[in-house]
Amino acid sequence: MKKNYIVIATVLVMGLLFALAAYFYNTQQLETKNKQAKQHANALIPPHAIKKGNPQAKVTIVEFLDPACGTCKQFHPIIKDLLKKYPGKINLVVRYAPFHPGSDQMVAILEAARKQEQFWNVLDMMFESQEYWAINHQAKPELFWGVLKGYGLDVARIQQDMQDPAIKKIIKQDLADGALLGATKTPTFFVNGKPLSSFGYEQLMSLVQSELAANY
Repeated sequence: MKKNYIVIATVLVMGLLFALAAYFYNTQQLETKNKQAKQHANALIPPHAIKKGNPQAKVTIVEFLDPACGTCKQFHPIIKDLLKKYPGKINLVVRYAPFHPGSDQMVAILEAARKQEQFWNVLDMMFESQEYWAINHQAKPELFWGVLKGYGLDVARIQQDMQDPAIKKIIKQDLADGALLGATKTPTFFVNGKPLSSFGYEQLMSLVQSELAANY
């Protein structure tokens, strides 16, 4: 009987020590993220970054995304709903982190569509049809052309414009900025320059609500 108590006590102590270690680790990680974000604040929103919402909004969400990222697809409607729910109060800034093979070409398609003022429509199409052209975590841009043609876009012009060397520079800059800011996974969010305490829907909503309450 005594042995059982000792075993239970040992398990409880080990559990407590593990929980404390996890807490201190997460706290340290958040401090590191905050430090990176503050030190490299000028890397968050470069002139080339595309934006949606009110440019004068007091709450800005910066998202590093990959068109082939399944989690980015899941968060896409959530971000759109936030912009609708708080009209004029939120500004969205999209940055690229094409970590999946072939995703750089999907980004090139987005930037080419941007020249036709179709960036947001094409981004919607990409996420809606992601299962069709993103196979085994690898982007297959050639499978996306049929989707674009179905929406009546000038595909020939997009194919030409996506070869612009300036697009490669944008991708290179976004990846470099992401590395400085600690955006090593997608999606990575910053709200008014602050990183999430940890990744998740509730954490994003909590930070957005906190910034809205503090600024409006």
